[in-house]
Amino acid sequence: MADEREQVAVTFERRDYALTPSPGEVILPAHGRMIHHDPACLHLTDSHELGRFPDAERLLWRRLIDSAPSDDTAGRVEFARSIGLSNGSGRPLVSPCSCVLRPISSTQAAALRPWPLDEALAAFDRDRFGATLRGMEAAAEDVRRDFPWEDWPTLPLERYALGQGDSAETKPYCYLMEFGTNALGSIAGGSSMKHLIYARGQDGSWWHDPRYADEEEAWEAVRAGIIAAVTAAREGRIADIDSIDAIRSGPALVSKTLRVYAPEGSLPVYGTDQVRHFLQRLTGQPASGLERFALRARLKEVVDADERFAGWPYDLVVEFLYWWADPNRTRQIVKIAPGHDGKLWEECRAGGYIAVGWDGVPDLRSYADKDEFLAAFTAAYTDEYNGYKSKISAKANEVWKLLSLRPGDLVVANKGTSEILAVGRVTGDGYVWREDRASYRHTVEAEWDETHAGRLAEPERSWATVTVKDVPAQLWARIRRTGQTPVDGADSPAEAENTVAAQPLDAELLPIADALGRRGQAVLFGPPGTGKTYTALRFAARWLGELSDGLPGVDPYAEPGTPAFGRTLDALTAAGRLTMVTFHPNYGYEDFVEGFRPVKGGSGGLVLDRTDGVFKRVCAAAAADPGHPYLVVVDELNRGNLPRIFGELITLLEKDKRGYSVLLPLSQERFSVPDNVYLIGTMNTADRSIRMLDAAIRRRFAFLELLPDSSPLQGCHVEQLHLADLLDSLNQRIRTHLDREKQIGQAFFLPNGAPVDSAATLASIIRGEILPLLQEYAYDDYSLLAAFLGEALVDPETHTLRDLSDEGLTTALYTELQLKGGAAE
Repeated sequence: MADEREQVAVTFERRDYALTPSPGEVILPAHGRMIHHDPACLHLTDSHELGRFPDAERLLWRRLIDSAPSDDTAGRVEFARSIGLSNGSGRPLVSPCSCVLRPISSTQAAALRPWPLDEALAAFDRDRFGATLRGMEAAAEDVRRDFPWEDWPTLPLERYALGQGDSAETKPYCYLMEFGTNALGSIAGGSSMKHLIYARGQDGSWWHDPRYADEEEAWEAVRAGIIAAVTAAREGRIADIDSIDAIRSGPALVSKTLRVYAPEGSLPVYGTDQVRHFLQRLTGQPASGLERFALRARLKEVVDADERFAGWPYDLVVEFLYWWADPNRTRQIVKIAPGHDGKLWEECRAGGYIAVGWDGVPDLRSYADKDEFLAAFTAAYTDEYNGYKSKISAKANEVWKLLSLRPGDLVVANKGTSEILAVGRVTGDGYVWREDRASYRHTVEAEWDETHAGRLAEPERSWATVTVKDVPAQLWARIRRTGQTPVDGADSPAEAENTVAAQPLDAELLPIADALGRRGQAVLFGPPGTGKTYTALRFAARWLGELSDGLPGVDPYAEPGTPAFGRTLDALTAAGRLTMVTFHPNYGYEDFVEGFRPVKGGSGGLVLDRTDGVFKRVCAAAAADPGHPYLVVVDELNRGNLPRIFGELITLLEKDKRGYSVLLPLSQERFSVPDNVYLIGTMNTADRSIRMLDAAIRRRFAFLELLPDSSPLQGCHVEQLHLADLLDSLNQRIRTHLDREKQIGQAFFLPNGAPVDSAATLASIIRGEILPLLQEYAYDDYSLLAAFLGEALVDPETHTLRDLSDEGLTTALYTELQLKGGAAE
């Protein structure tokens, strides 16, 4: 057992947590709904005497969270009641407090010892996975039946490759591997290049390694390579697969093929990064210097040598590894409308799925990749969307999103802009094309929960014209409170929300966390109005907030623009966890690191005194508090003289130089940058391209581009003008005449975080913000301005904006940029 005072890293529902092990009993609150391990926990504010519950195994925390997903309060209530786990008021306990499981970053998790394997094995319920193992073997047997191993030496290309007609009907081998055998684990996503050879459906041409003269020569090599790989695995020579050139680009496909034809030859882990992750967890050593299948051979060797896995089938070992140390860190939450005004809801609820239209493009799994699908969608729906490229692309993305949904992801079924019908957990194969339906054949299997059925307090305007859309964390928190009634004694919806485990970061925030974990610092760059500072602060509130361990005033899920969001940033700033500065031409090393500043002397005069700068003070605070991340947000990064501001910090910022020290020239002190200090900069590319930055700076930062995104404006109108169409069309014209770095961001149309909703406000934004920026871009070339906005707004002869009323300006924008679209005169 781990020492009860030593925190260890655990994963649950694709998040990292620091576990404070149980002291052998669980602390029971008088009124709360969480179990505790620390009787001094600040969340135990009850005045009554605290109860105790025996926990001899020290694993009750895991039994509780495994009893049901974090959003299934009823399921956890059932478990708690079955063992008599309740608070002083007799109400079942449904979640661990942060004194048991504290959300942490991936970097912090890497610094902790993993949850001990012995404890995990003791908590692992092998019986839960019986049906899973049987399903895996049945799926493998189906493949072996349809593609007997003895047929492979003469297997024709058409029986193997995707892209030849309706793959969902003919079911070639690659179709089964990617879409038809989810029970064996998924290799879906990305390009069809992972299949080594495939047909491009739009023109019938073949993609293959260009070293081969044609598809037949390529197929001969690929087929021979697959046969050689399976033979090597059966003979215990997995590492030899790395030397088979013909299949080098398809490790996931080959790995899954080994599960079917050589199940005793390797463990069914298909991603190389995942193999590396499990090896590090099992051995405590980084798995570096090995090629892809040598890594798989090493994983098999480690598992085979561990007596604790003796007699376990490899399928069960892999189920355990993902349960114990899941390397995945994303879970999608999307809203999907079941037909206009919810007309399909009853049949979707009864059938256990959600259905959408666009039947003009058949089974999504029949397309080799997204590009091929987009071409087919464009051909099918150009007339319906009047040839408007941005609209066609947006709708195609909605449909294609269905294919990315995996078991465990969540679907919010909505009706209109305010009504929540149910929340479904994706099950089975996820996406399914249902040929038997008369229409709305694109479906996603889901198990429905109507606990949250009801109406949102504030409508989501963008839902009006969007069928499939991501649900950000703030909206998800609102949905969880919608229609929620006390579940088996829950005190209130707010209290029930408090018991939920932290949610994975939104898709747009996850790359920032990844970049900080990888490099320690990142730059958000893009055209004006793309929300760079907004995104940095939203990330800070969410990321630091979840890792704040109950810091008063912090709400990680507060919506930007609300008082709660401001209080969160203020609380994080007051605690020193968040620091925001703005660079400018006069900002220097003495401001950021250290320098001499005039201060009052003893005789009332001024003397120069050495003073620590902002970043040095942050590093000192972080070094004294290694358990929490400290984030510095630098706005307008490129307006400062970066080599002068950073000085010798340029070296210390590197991830592998963290902890090293240098001698500061002024103070003669040794200085280092702690591992728990992170930096995010923002940069407007309309002012200065990243190509102009100092090369040493570029090498030490990860750069993440933020481009205009019309999705927050979908479904939002000012009179007849659709704001998303306005933004997309205007930017299409700017790209045509100028370049992508001078586009207009969505933030211009989101004053105070909400879409503009009146002609007067929109006209004010156009006159006071958009037009001056376009004038700057055009160098007062009013012919170019007219090409952007149309001659109904701009008079190229008099070099003026026409004198239009607010309503007239809105109508002119509608005619020029929505009806005419992005076509510039």
